[in-house]
Amino acid sequence: MTSQKQKIGNWFKNSITAKMITVGFLILILLIPLGFVGDLIRERGYRQTEVVEEINTKWGKEVVVYGPILKVPYQTYIEEKVFDEKTKTFLKTLKAQKHNAYFFPGELNIDSKVKTQPLERGIYESVVYTAMLKMDGKFINPDFSSKEINKEDILWDKATLLFKTSNLKGIRNTIQVKSGEETYDLKPKFDNSFMNTLESGFLKNLDELQKQPLAFESNLEVNGSHNLQFVPVGKETQVFMKSNWHSPSFNGNFLPDTEGKKISPDGFEAKWKVLETNRKFGQYFFDTLPDLSQSSFGTAFLVPVDDYQKTSRTSKYGLMIIGLTLLVFLLIQISSKIAIHPFQYLMIGLALVMFYTLLISISEHKNYLFAYLVSGTAVVSLITLYSRSILKNLKFTLLIFGSMLSLYTFIFVIIQLEDYALLVGSIGLFIILGIIMFTSRKIDWTSAQQSD
Repeated sequence: MTSQKQKIGNWFKNSITAKMITVGFLILILLIPLGFVGDLIRERGYRQTEVVEEINTKWGKEVVVYGPILKVPYQTYIEEKVFDEKTKTFLKTLKAQKHNAYFFPGELNIDSKVKTQPLERGIYESVVYTAMLKMDGKFINPDFSSKEINKEDILWDKATLLFKTSNLKGIRNTIQVKSGEETYDLKPKFDNSFMNTLESGFLKNLDELQKQPLAFESNLEVNGSHNLQFVPVGKETQVFMKSNWHSPSFNGNFLPDTEGKKISPDGFEAKWKVLETNRKFGQYFFDTLPDLSQSSFGTAFLVPVDDYQKTSRTSKYGLMIIGLTLLVFLLIQISSKIAIHPFQYLMIGLALVMFYTLLISISEHKNYLFAYLVSGTAVVSLITLYSRSILKNLKFTLLIFGSMLSLYTFIFVIIQLEDYALLVGSIGLFIILGIIMFTSRKIDWTSAQQSD
């Protein structure tokens, strides 16, 4: 029995297979704390999202501007039969029903100047904006011909102007529309739809619209966050946007013209031109005005990849760093016959896991680059000093230092890249595999297998 135990002990002590199984088992064990670290990163990221959403809600969420729209009531008649008790017959009467027609401007120009600023709450930060919108254009003679409505049934004296926006809360000024010689205040008209409505009083002197285009102009100051978009309701819609934000993302159904588009660290300028033929809707609607926000376009004021995203991407390489680092120690142990206890492997693995907790905790107070340098330096220094006491050989200690420094530098480069991350990562892993294959060829696996 004692001899059997000695054989098993010697096999675990001298067998390469046993050492590889032990290291592989430890790597699997280290996946547990590595998983906890991943959960911690996600939890902190969710917390940041919640705080940013709360900041944006109080300041003003994304803004979609939709208007102005000319609303003209009109009447139609339906025939009703009423029974007359005296004559014992049915009398035919006409009952008036009120409807609304919605007409879009023939020309719409929007000049928008957007100033962004950071808002902080504790360690979290959000980017919000204040947009100054100057709108002008012209309405042309509304066309009721498709409905065959009599002129006397069009209620021109009840016509109003509508504006729709997704963010009434963010409006910072009293909105007025100047049309002709008159100025109209717009007041909110709340509904359950996505787009909230502002409506003017009854328009005066609308008879002029029958003779010549009716010009209008309006100014809007609004607080918002993340997105600023416009619905191209004009038969010809032109939008110019200028901002101090350096990372715009032009989104929606239409991209800005390439000519005149400028993006720099100091901000951007962009211009859109959308025609009626480019859209999926016409210049007027009867009875109901659908939600056209899906046809909007504009700019998202993106925050560049934040530190939680970078930390999360970095943690996905945790298994590779742990596996390759322990593999280097294993190859040193096999080639030099230096004894490394499984507990020492475990300590090295836990030190590698600690890198990610240091990274996320420091990056919450400093930038990602500073956090990565501090965390990487701390972990590499700790493991290098620890390996010096284990290996008792300067050459192997420098090998550990060089391999870990190369690994962390390689991961940092991949995280910074976007378009070429996969290409550089694949080439880097191919080179690492080649180095391991070239190094391990010096090991006499045949004699080791016989020993097993």
